[in-house]
Amino acid sequence: MAEIIQRDGTWTFDGDVLRLVPGRDRNVGLLRKSLGELAVPLGALAGISFEQGKRTGRLRLRLRDGADPLLQATGGRLVDFADPYQLTVESDRYGVAEYFVDEIRNALLLDEVPAVAVDRYLLPGPAVPLSVSAGDGTASFDGERVRLEWNWKTEEAKSAAGTRTLALADIRSVEWQPSVGLENGHLRFTVRGAPTKAPPKYDPHAIELWGFRKDPLTALVAAAVQARLPHPSAAPDAPPKRLAPTGADQDALLRRLRELGDLHSTGVLTNEEFTQAKQAILKRL
Repeated sequence: MAEIIQRDGTWTFDGDVLRLVPGRDRNVGLLRKSLGELAVPLGALAGISFEQGKRTGRLRLRLRDGADPLLQATGGRLVDFADPYQLTVESDRYGVAEYFVDEIRNALLLDEVPAVAVDRYLLPGPAVPLSVSAGDGTASFDGERVRLEWNWKTEEAKSAAGTRTLALADIRSVEWQPSVGLENGHLRFTVRGAPTKAPPKYDPHAIELWGFRKDPLTALVAAAVQARLPHPSAAPDAPPKRLAPTGADQDALLRRLRELGDLHSTGVLTNEEFTQAKQAILKRL
C-alpha cells in the first residue's frame, strides 16, 4: 500500500483503488470538502504526475475521458482549490510523492490499463438528494427531478415564470461554467422541446453565477445529473448505464462475498446456491 498524508488531504492506493480524502486545511475548497472521500478505481486512471516547486509541489491525477461525471459536466474548468484530483505536497514529502507516483504508474503498466476514453462512467458522481443556493437561485436534484427556485437577485423576466421543475427524462444535457474575470458563470440545463439561446441571466433553465464562494458547489448538481444522463459515448437516446458503485457499496459487497464463502464452506449453502448468489453480487461490482 502507498500513502501520502498532507494538510491538503490524504491519498491512499491499495493496488486496485485510489482513495482521496480531502484535508481540513482552510485552503481546501468547499467542493472537495462536500464531495468527501472519493474511491477511484485503477481502471479509471489515465496517468499521474508530480510537479515540484520551491516550497510546495502538486500531485495531479489524469482520468480517462468519460470516466467521471464531475469532469464531464465541468469540462475541466474547476480551479485548483476545487479540483479533487490535485494534492498540494510539502517540500519535505517530495520523496514520498515520487514513490506514490511510481506505484500508480507501475500498477497501470501491470494491469495494462489503456489511457483511451471509456464508454461508461466509472465513478458514481455525487450522492443525492442535493440542494445548492448560489448566484440568482437554488438548484435541487433528488435523482429524478431538478428544481430551480429564484431569489431576490433574479432578473424579473426570469423569476416571473416561477419555480421550474425539470424531469430527468426531459433533460438533454447539463452545462457548468464558472465565472471568469468580468464574465459570469452558469449552471444550465438543456431541455427537450425548449431550446434557448438566452443568456443565463434570462434563461429559466439556468442559474447565473457571479464568482462567490459557494458557486463551485453547483458543479455537484451538474455532476449528479450528468451521471444519470446517457453517456456521451452512448448511441443517441440510449438509456443511461448503471452507475458505478461507491466505495462504501463496494466494501459492503465484498463483505457479503466473504460471508457467502463462509456459508458455503460450512455447508449452509449448496454449490449451486453459492454460485448463483456470487454471480449476482459480482454483477453489481
